[in-house]
Amino acid sequence: MTATATLPAESNSLIYPHPPGAAKWFGHPKSLAFSPEGIRRVLEDLGSRCFIVRDEKGAVGVAAGMGTDNPAELTQMELIAALPAFLPEQLGDPAFRQTYNLKYNYMAGAMANGIASAELVIALGKAGMLASFGAGGLVPARIEAAIDAIQAALPDGPYAVNLIHSPSEEALERHGVELFLKKGVRVIEASAFLALTPHVVRYRVAGLRQNADGSIHIGHRIIAKVSRLEVAAHFMQPAPESFLKQLLEAGMITAEQARLAAQVPMADDITVEADSGGHTDNRSLVCLLPAVAALRDQFQQQYNYPQPVRVGAAGGIGTPEATLGAFAMGAAFVVTGSINQSCRESGSSDHVRKVLAQADMTDTIMAPAADMFEMGVKLQVLKKGTLFGLRAQKLLDLYLAHDSWAEIPEKDRQNLEKNLFRGPFDQIWQHCVAFFQERDPEQIIRAENNPKRKMALVFRWYLGLSSAWANRGEPGRELDYQIWCGPAMGAFNQWVKGSHLENWENRRVADVALQLLHGAAYLSRLQYLVLHGVQADATLKRVKASSL
Repeated sequence: MTATATLPAESNSLIYPHPPGAAKWFGHPKSLAFSPEGIRRVLEDLGSRCFIVRDEKGAVGVAAGMGTDNPAELTQMELIAALPAFLPEQLGDPAFRQTYNLKYNYMAGAMANGIASAELVIALGKAGMLASFGAGGLVPARIEAAIDAIQAALPDGPYAVNLIHSPSEEALERHGVELFLKKGVRVIEASAFLALTPHVVRYRVAGLRQNADGSIHIGHRIIAKVSRLEVAAHFMQPAPESFLKQLLEAGMITAEQARLAAQVPMADDITVEADSGGHTDNRSLVCLLPAVAALRDQFQQQYNYPQPVRVGAAGGIGTPEATLGAFAMGAAFVVTGSINQSCRESGSSDHVRKVLAQADMTDTIMAPAADMFEMGVKLQVLKKGTLFGLRAQKLLDLYLAHDSWAEIPEKDRQNLEKNLFRGPFDQIWQHCVAFFQERDPEQIIRAENNPKRKMALVFRWYLGLSSAWANRGEPGRELDYQIWCGPAMGAFNQWVKGSHLENWENRRVADVALQLLHGAAYLSRLQYLVLHGVQADATLKRVKASSL
């Protein structure tokens, strides 16, 4: 007959509904804990092994150690399980930590317009984590200044810089790669790519050389953020021969580098981006991550790379449960985004941090993206406290329905000039001309005799500035703030209620990261209990954000 443990009234935290076993624990009575508080305290000591025991009355508890110098002080109990130490540093693939010289398999993804700021990158780098500077949308001078600051603070890394795909402004991507090569940037995060381009291939291949032992030195690392299998496939394979030939003829790579490129994948790591803030396909992580990992295995079998491409997880990660879930599904590393924007080091404004800290999981909306406006690409933004999502969609609807500004009904044009542009269309166009003269003059040339493209650039003026207004905390433009945000933000806010992290003023990126990782490691210990048939109650399963 199976015996079910009967616990003392003051504790029902652990239950082991199985007959007594033969294994024994010997130790000092003072190392035992049977109360909920005592059990949690022992389990939260992640760096020490502990033991699950049951006394003669059936009460299940934990022991913080074994043995004593005085045999007379020994007590004996049934030993149910021995839990090894399990630190946050043990989560994920050790090769990821080794490659990027990290302590933790944790990364903060890039948020454009410098929201993932140099300060944010430096703070996480000093804590042994990787972060990608949000270079998207910034002029080269601003990016170069940020790289200088990061390299001064982290001369040996770790850090990455974002290279965002720019199909409408090819020059931006080209200039970005040229700047990274000039400044000696060794790791980039490639995001929003629809396919490979000569520029991202150039960055990868220009860092290849052969070591004396015949192995290949990869001097330029790429972490590719993807949400589609077909895009993941491009980065999991070697660089296309057509691009290599083009770059070789242009003198941008050597013949040896072109030869070596056939033996390495385009990316060292793939970040599977699920339902995230900003550019997203709103994919389900539990569906997409295993599919990308399986695709990786197929290509590894085909190419037999010395180091297989690693696959990490992003999107929806804002709690310890989500963090552990990603690692449990096989993620080599985890990537966060939305939650970092609410932290003090982000390049956003205090107003944005405040509204993000009040967001719920349902307070998001999809809106047209400035960089891929004409293609109809959308991104996920906060809808609470701003009208940006609705106003941006109105612009896209008008663009799709009309071939020029003059074709738009007078009432709609007046509304746009009054409420969105706050000035005449022609005046905004002059702003666009001045902007693109510095950034990409070809855009103006292509639009001069193309009324629809001219209209698109003016609409993109609003879409682009709305993010800058949010970052600066532009007074009077609060309803136009574009705030990139995914449901992870609301989940994080729900989790930290009642803790020091509930107040946005206390949020620091390294602290947030460590809270997630420590919580995930603690929950992993509880999963180890389940494997041994020990049931933990809800009070033990609740992870608390606390001062570390």
